[in-house]
Amino acid sequence: MNVKGTLIPVGGNEDKGIVKSEIYTLEYITDGILSRVVKESGGKDAKIVVIPTASSIPDDVIGNYLFAFSKLGCTDVNILDIRLREQSEIPENIALIKKADCVMFSGGDQSKITKLIGGTTIHKILLDRFKNDPIVIAGTSAGAMCMSEEMIKGGSSTESFFKGAVGMAKGMGFIPKLIIDSHFITRGRFGRLAEAVAKHPKLIGIGLAEDTGLVIKNCNDFEVIGSGMVIIFDPNKLHHNNIEILEDGTPMTLTNLTTHVLANGDRFNIDKRSVKVLPMDADFVKHYSL
Repeated sequence: MNVKGTLIPVGGNEDKGIVKSEIYTLEYITDGILSRVVKESGGKDAKIVVIPTASSIPDDVIGNYLFAFSKLGCTDVNILDIRLREQSEIPENIALIKKADCVMFSGGDQSKITKLIGGTTIHKILLDRFKNDPIVIAGTSAGAMCMSEEMIKGGSSTESFFKGAVGMAKGMGFIPKLIIDSHFITRGRFGRLAEAVAKHPKLIGIGLAEDTGLVIKNCNDFEVIGSGMVIIFDPNKLHHNNIEILEDGTPMTLTNLTTHVLANGDRFNIDKRSVKVLPMDADFVKHYSL
């Protein structure tokens, strides 16, 4: 499959505030990752559209993105805050998507993105442009999770590895071969991603740590970016998977689930399921080994 667009899913990075309210846990992309988004989009003159639809505090999210992109010298940043499904059919909004070099989905609730944008004219244009144009589609947290065909819509980390801990739904379908989860390490989401790939054993599970992302080319090859880790669950060689016969709330058994832990600069080929790690003498490794 020859796909000209680039996907950049990011695992999110919550602000460690004392009060547990969404306003104190804003999704924020660090300059390192955001600058890579800008570079892949064509530089500081790229036409960037930010879609904060997933967030319940869009004003705060919008302010953060406008500030961050302005710090990087970006001169053409537009906000498309869709709160009603019919807004995905407004000609002015459609025109923004047709002209965009980069579309950036914020964090929040991924189901809002699929509910308000999935299947609309804007979604169809994004799918077409992603296949045929060198557009960048980026997203953090919920904006990353919605990129796959099979999307994690929720699930309890405290009930990890018990059947029924994960809820699945149809995503935006930009990349059909992956299931993406975010905030993977800090929120202990190993179990729900394991159940997701047990339900869909032909797909590869991707767990993105905070401040960590992927640059995916041709829907096949990706490079890890950011300061954290990416956990890959490859169920291709599972010896035992009993999820079909279990009742909800029952512990799962999975054997021979291939797992990779990758970091900045490492690469993965989805079709070949092969890993290429950054050499031990690379400058990045030396820097982080001091």
